[in-house]
Amino acid sequence: MRVTMRGRPLVALTATTIAVLGMAACGGNDDDSGGSSSNEPITLTVDIFGDQGFGYESLYEEYKKTHPNITIQERGKGLGLGDYNTRLTQQITAGGAGAGDIVALEEGTITQFYAQADKFVDLAKYGANDLKNNFLPWKWEQGAPPALKGKVLGLGTDVGGMALCYRRDLFQQAGLPTDREAVGQLWPTWEKFIETGKTFASKVKDKKFVDSATNFYNVVLMQYAGAGTGYTYYDKDNNLVLDSNPDVKKAFDLTTQMIAAGLSNNLASFSDEWNAGFKNGTFATIACPAWMTGVIKGQAGDAAAGKWDIAKAPGEGGNWGGSFLAVPTSSKHPKEAAELVKFLTSPQGQIAAFKALGNLPSSPQALQDPAVSGATNDYFNNAPVGQIFAAGATSLKPVYLGPKNQAVRSEVENALRSVEQGNADPAKAWADAVAKGTAAGK
Repeated sequence: MRVTMRGRPLVALTATTIAVLGMAACGGNDDDSGGSSSNEPITLTVDIFGDQGFGYESLYEEYKKTHPNITIQERGKGLGLGDYNTRLTQQITAGGAGAGDIVALEEGTITQFYAQADKFVDLAKYGANDLKNNFLPWKWEQGAPPALKGKVLGLGTDVGGMALCYRRDLFQQAGLPTDREAVGQLWPTWEKFIETGKTFASKVKDKKFVDSATNFYNVVLMQYAGAGTGYTYYDKDNNLVLDSNPDVKKAFDLTTQMIAAGLSNNLASFSDEWNAGFKNGTFATIACPAWMTGVIKGQAGDAAAGKWDIAKAPGEGGNWGGSFLAVPTSSKHPKEAAELVKFLTSPQGQIAAFKALGNLPSSPQALQDPAVSGATNDYFNNAPVGQIFAAGATSLKPVYLGPKNQAVRSEVENALRSVEQGNADPAKAWADAVAKGTAAGK
């Protein structure tokens, strides 16, 4: 994603900045400093996921300027989170065989690896604790939970934040406002969002209002849980509460109401059909955490530049997504891998990733930097993405995700898709979600 800043030009990462970051990553010359012990040529493999990757390409090149003996190979770009996590789980269970020197852990899956923390390098041994203030407190705790008794499993990359991305041209066809402030006022609540969708559907017959039920559901759930119980499928003692958490049922019911109104494009998120939906402009809105802006631009392409815009999401707050970088103990170069993790997740590293793809930093220093807080996005009609996303990031309410969150979530999503496809009514779908989700979560 290309972003520009109001007030002054964005400052590129210079060799001097990178050198300072490199020295910060290396620290002293003892084993716990993270310093490189030799100039022997080595290769570090970084495993990531997602169609757009993590936006690290320029950072790799800058890092190699001060670490000429290190070759960095990235794998996984284009791989969906589900497939990536299945593969990583198998690798870690097998003692790390086949895993990269650095692996990305998404917020919904890092929790499953707490029980296998012994399969990951303790980044505290390489100076990570000195960097604690570089991360939002709740983001730091997700990577170093109290249950691990001081061990740092992973360092945070980004957070989701929340907004709504919408097609200005399709809103215009429906006779709806197109100005982002006026659009945000259409939907103070998710119920009002559905009502707006019904107005859209009555005027535009060949497009849908929402991309998919599952994206809608996950965003609503995270917002409800943030304001309510503080957790989703597991309580904070890791008890499975899928069938008793009112936030889950409330989000599920609202989603089936949206489906019943005929608003969903019935697309499975991150599928080929979903990607084609962007290119063909078959839906008008999508729940839009900061990282989604890079996905939209990558899938919709240059032809849709300026047609997309960003407005306030219904309700208050919410977070969807965000990841961490960790080092499996199977890495032959744990010290050098830890150095690179610290570099990529540093405030300046997070700013660079934001400039590349729009991934919202989890670093308060980066969030406050004018390169982020003052950024606009020309692809999204010059939307003030810094104001929209960064302003509320420091006050996000974390939502606890339990040890098999992804497995349970998949079953709930499957149940919702059965409603979308007309194969189940809401009552049956909820019963299926509870039964299959409970089995997956045990």
